Amino acid sequence: MSTASFYRRALPSPPAIDFSSSEGKKLFKEAIDNGTMEGFFKLISYFQTQSEPAYCGLASLSMVLNALAIDPGRKWKGPWRWFDESMLDCCEPLEKVKDKGISFGQVVCLAHCAGANVEAFRTNQSTIEEFRKYVISCSTSDDCHVISSYHRGAFNQTNG
Repeated sequence: MSTASFYRRALPSPPAIDFSSSEGKKLFKEAIDNGTMEGFFKLISYFQTQSEPAYCGLASLSMVLNALAIDPGRKWKGPWRWFDESMLDCCEPLEKVKDKGISFGQVVCLAHCAGANVEAFRTNQSTIEEFRKYVISCSTSDDCHVISSYHRGAFNQTNG
């Protein structure tokens, strides 16, 4: 029996804005002009596509850890020490993450385990104003990054 497959899925816009669209480019330019894209260039230098469908949290975290220049203290490949999804296993076995994904709390645990300074905002423990204030503050710094876990249904997206 044949299994359905996908080649690219269009991001529903609206409510999301396609980064490569005219509106996306305009927002990007405005953010640079306003000084609120300071961390982008360090972060994009370490961009990686997730190697497994459920590794979105691991890929995001490894990019952030590398952008923050945190030494993993162990080799990735050959003599190179840098973070990769395969190295983020101190809080949850990778096989379990591959099967079930990873929770927000587990991403926080992994970030702490890797040596990052973490400030976690949970919707039931903080206000939207506190979160927005932090995002604005963080976006004006090149050594602060935000990983956000959200329900994709709010953006008319599928799969988690």
